[in-house]
Amino acid sequence: MRRWLKRLLISLLIALALLAAVVRVRYGGGGPYPDLSGPPLLPESALEVAVQFDQPIGNVAVDGNGRVFFTVHPESRPVGDKLFVSDQGQIRPFPASAQQAAHFQTPLGVRIDRQNRLWVIDHGNHGFDTPRLTAWSLDSGELVHEFRFPADIAPKGSFLQDLAIDSLGTTVFIADVAFWAKRPGLVVYDVTSQSAKRLLENDPSVQPQDYVIRTPSKTMTFFGGLAALKAGVDGIALSRDDAWLYFGAMNHANLYRIGRLDLIAAAGDSPALAKAVQDMGPKPLNDGLSTDLLGNVYITDVEHGAVFRLDPDGHLDTLIQSPRIRWADALSFGPDGWLYLADSAIPEQMLRSQAYIASQAPYFIYRFQPGIDGVPGQ
Repeated sequence: MRRWLKRLLISLLIALALLAAVVRVRYGGGGPYPDLSGPPLLPESALEVAVQFDQPIGNVAVDGNGRVFFTVHPESRPVGDKLFVSDQGQIRPFPASAQQAAHFQTPLGVRIDRQNRLWVIDHGNHGFDTPRLTAWSLDSGELVHEFRFPADIAPKGSFLQDLAIDSLGTTVFIADVAFWAKRPGLVVYDVTSQSAKRLLENDPSVQPQDYVIRTPSKTMTFFGGLAALKAGVDGIALSRDDAWLYFGAMNHANLYRIGRLDLIAAAGDSPALAKAVQDMGPKPLNDGLSTDLLGNVYITDVEHGAVFRLDPDGHLDTLIQSPRIRWADALSFGPDGWLYLADSAIPEQMLRSQAYIASQAPYFIYRFQPGIDGVPGQ
């Protein structure tokens, strides 16, 4: 009997060791990334609090009236309402709680189009339930569009989490980080035909590279170092003339762009589509992206609490930096030239207990004026 138990224990230990090795190979490893930041163009005092909340912030979108719409980050496992609006300092659910219960599960990315609709992408518990895209009238708060993604577009292990909408409101571009599936790519959704396609899946431009994210409060590794946060394509933004879609994988050294029309015309992945991707040069390890009317691209830096600006000539500057920013996430321009920054505080919520998450409150959306106007909601 003892011999049988000993053999069983040895077998279990071998199985655990093999499992740990598989996890380490698939999800672990990586080295540090160089700090690209220089002297910020703006003083830290230019950063001010726009919204304070008791739960971790997800993404943010600001309308032309200055209303700040934001999600509660799904990695914090919120219960109840998951999307809110801050209007003149008053915070309330948007849409109404009954609508949220019927249409939301894990909403994250939010964008406002030029047709005055708030678009919300919900990854459906990493594709294990129902990923969906919804649009809501900012005037009435009513649902005006909904699409549920089939498994071939948003498979198990996918993570549809950020989006961009063209100026006509007819095409939505979505980034699939694919933490677990390790199959990142771009999803292009045609609003009129209600059809979607996956493109650039596993292209080097959307894949994470072998870097480990390090913030002042935590190196983003888990399970004793067996796994690391290595995210594929995350930030995504259209140029204001609709010509280019900019995108970048979080754990990747470079920013890329591709023609909007190239993505719309593509029937599927092809060598020609891959060749249409343009390398825009180095960037920090980033989350959110935005653009302005002069062709600048704004890039967050998740390691150093900063926002960078890449100008049309390819010059990269540190725009603003602050130790108050725990994880520089989504960006959205609002009226009067304000650029809003969602601080999702990922190190304080990812795989943390509810008690710990609560202890790290409050959580913030900041804003500052970069000196160049954008379009509200973008």
